[in-house]
Amino acid sequence: MNSFVSAQMLSTLPFPPAADDLYSRVLDAILEQRIHEASRFTEESLAQMFGARRSDMRDVLMRLSHQQIIILRVNHRPRVAALNVDQVRQTLHARRLTELMLVKLACQRPCTQALKRLSALVDRERQCTERGRAIRLAGEFHLQLAEMAGNAPLAHFLGSLVPPSSLAIAQLEVCGEDYCAWQVHEKIVDALTRRDAAMAATLLNRHLDHLEAILLNAQPLSNRKRIAG
Repeated sequence: MNSFVSAQMLSTLPFPPAADDLYSRVLDAILEQRIHEASRFTEESLAQMFGARRSDMRDVLMRLSHQQIIILRVNHRPRVAALNVDQVRQTLHARRLTELMLVKLACQRPCTQALKRLSALVDRERQCTERGRAIRLAGEFHLQLAEMAGNAPLAHFLGSLVPPSSLAIAQLEVCGEDYCAWQVHEKIVDALTRRDAAMAATLLNRHLDHLEAILLNAQPLSNRKRIAG
């Protein structure tokens, strides 16, 4: 499954399963900081590294570029975006406004199957021990929750905010228990199940407060392991 969209949304995207798997593998490498903003790589070198066709890697890089994770410029190597504090602050502010509305809408129309998918995702978060994948799954939770709200424009807008938030988490010294808050996600699912919009909004607001506090006060990661040359 794609890191930032649900299974239903995937069915409408022009990416076959193999390409989507390649996307997830490249994204995990970025979120694990094995590929980072100082790494030097090309479309061809990444294709060789991941055992993929160059055309497939081109599609993945375009997709990551649309999500503001990779920067593509004519006659320049691709590079991982380097977010600054102002960008992170603005992104988190936009996320708060959007997600609080989405969680309230989701409480008005809870879907049994959607709640089951969210619960299964929380289980995957709880069992995850890899930093990059944990960040990816945490982001996926918020987008699956957005889909439940039934407001496509708002969900689409959130889809432009979650990936750079995940990248910010990856690029900063954030402990696993800080960003991978599966316990909070579990409580949000419980509130959604009970149609308790006030509790769901309160939990989400606190969650975003915590995320904002750690991201705006964290330091850049050091001693990164470069795999792309």
